[in-house]
Amino acid sequence: MKIQKKKIVKNVVRNSEHDITVLKLDHPGATDKIYRARRDFIAEHAGSINYLPEENKTWQIATRNLAELHRKLASTKYLMGKNLIELPTDHIPQLEALSRRLHTIGGFRVVPVEGLIDAKTFLSRLGRGVMSSTQYIRHASHPEYTPEPDIIHEVVGHIPMFADADFVAFSRLLGQAAGHATPEQMPALERLYWFTIEFGLIEEQGQTKIYGAGLLSSFGEMPHALSSHVDRLPFSIEKVIASDYTFSEMQNKLFVIKLFAALKKEVELWLAKLQKREEVKLKVGSKSVQV
Repeated sequence: MKIQKKKIVKNVVRNSEHDITVLKLDHPGATDKIYRARRDFIAEHAGSINYLPEENKTWQIATRNLAELHRKLASTKYLMGKNLIELPTDHIPQLEALSRRLHTIGGFRVVPVEGLIDAKTFLSRLGRGVMSSTQYIRHASHPEYTPEPDIIHEVVGHIPMFADADFVAFSRLLGQAAGHATPEQMPALERLYWFTIEFGLIEEQGQTKIYGAGLLSSFGEMPHALSSHVDRLPFSIEKVIASDYTFSEMQNKLFVIKLFAALKKEVELWLAKLQKREEVKLKVGSKSVQV
């Protein structure tokens, strides 16, 4: 989600409704004035960031510990993408260079945003082959967790999957649907996104593996997702769009797909039915007006 040249900075989205400077009071960063000032600085200077030694240290600790879990629990598609992109382990990468490499591999680009952006904007960008990414890193006292999507979540969690052609095709489909969706349709698309791209599981050679970024960027979420504490259900659009989810707690229900190509096909059929229903509504509405 970030790039270094100033002409790209116009892509930075400021959204006061979801200001990244707003942290829960129990988060260590909420009362750490130096940390908050640093986050503000990074947001204001989106582009090439000279990360501090302690920030690179947080990256090293997090990526090292996550890598151990990835080897055991992550999808082979994720692991292959991670190897292709060659994420550094000793320092935080610059998004401009990462974007160039990702575009060469999978056709996706990465652009910087200040913090959380609304779902329609974020998903619509996926439809255009653009992944939005923050640049700040989580508080050093909690390298294993962040209440908001930091650069570890964005880069380590999301980016490797965009090296897979089938995952890219699904992401574009979901994003393009969001770009044309009505406000009434968006909640269903948001749940589809949540239970796939963020918290998705996939069956590989008889084993359940992880491909969702929200899981892959969290020390705790990964083992929890495959534990007996979670209901893992076969993917069903009807069940997904009827399922609630939470930002503040570990998920207690997740969905397992078999193939991304099959997932894309199922969503395509569902979108086609959705479009037909909307067309019927429009025709009925038009007739009622004429009457």
